[in-house]
Amino acid sequence: MNSFIRFSIPFFLSLSALVTTAHADAAPLSGKPGTSADRSSSREENEEFANFVQWREVGEFIDQIVAKHGFNRTELESVFGKTRYVERTIQLVKPAPPGQPKNWRAYRGRFVEPVRINAGVAFWDQYADALARAEAEYKVPAEIIVGIIGVETIYGRNTGNFRVMDALTTLAFAYPDTPNRTSRIAFFRGEVANTLLLARESGIDPFSLSGSYAGAIGWPQFMPGSIRQYAVDFDGDRKIDLSGSPVDAIGSVANFLVRHGWKPGEPLVFPATVTGDGANRWQDLIGKGLVADYRLDELEATGVVPGTELPEHLLYGLVDLQNGFEPTEYWIAANNFFSITQYNRSYFYAMSVIELGRAVKASRER
Repeated sequence: MNSFIRFSIPFFLSLSALVTTAHADAAPLSGKPGTSADRSSSREENEEFANFVQWREVGEFIDQIVAKHGFNRTELESVFGKTRYVERTIQLVKPAPPGQPKNWRAYRGRFVEPVRINAGVAFWDQYADALARAEAEYKVPAEIIVGIIGVETIYGRNTGNFRVMDALTTLAFAYPDTPNRTSRIAFFRGEVANTLLLARESGIDPFSLSGSYAGAIGWPQFMPGSIRQYAVDFDGDRKIDLSGSPVDAIGSVANFLVRHGWKPGEPLVFPATVTGDGANRWQDLIGKGLVADYRLDELEATGVVPGTELPEHLLYGLVDLQNGFEPTEYWIAANNFFSITQYNRSYFYAMSVIELGRAVKASRER
């Protein structure tokens, strides 16, 4: 973790001091991680006092992080006593009702469109030096960094106005009844702990952090744990500020990708078709995880046909982009495509990042 993780907020001596500090007004919009699409209602409509301190599981959680991280129990009880339940977060994490098939073209249309492309050109023009430096240091193309920040928050326009402590605590202890409830509860409880650790390490009020309904923060929508692990001070001011420094956001996105397997100079995706020549064994390659595991000859043996010549020394995976009731698109993805899916575990997301970045680059060059 970078030793200079601090925010542009005065240092306070203890959590008890932190939680009694007045909070700044939140940003007017909220951003769903990976979509930037949600707009929240007023805080009064979304939040209510829940007295989390009286919840048995919250008490057990406090015991755990006191023992593990050396927090003061009284101070933590004060924090959770001021944390509010946010019903809106519960509604937003619920899965979409069944019946409507996934539609890549509709999804793409939300992100690769004139507003984001024009905003991306302006962003690239303004921060060209930082993007060039990130590309040189991390070997991540500027267009990929631009694509991620554009998809996430429309270049800082839509970073979220939920208090992170409220959103994460609500999801950590009141996650709705879904098939993945157990794993999501574990994830969000980890992020509550990371929020408290980030606040302590940075000398800030944990309630000063605002973000999406799922607790993602700043221009690149990093979760608190990702801030602690992957965020970098890229503007050289000896603090990390993903909400106020687009340059820190640029460097942090690049560092995140490198730490998740980005390989300099390797390709992303290639168009493909599928045939019955391999007895439709290509179907066995669908949904095999976010990793490139197959040699080119192995793909071809199942009936996958590349639309162009591919490097034979790399490993690949088969990506299916469903188009509602229209034919599915198939792509052969290399390692760097799957590195992007570690940012958001979705083929749609990774492809929209790639295509938005390319569209911004092409528009800027014109």
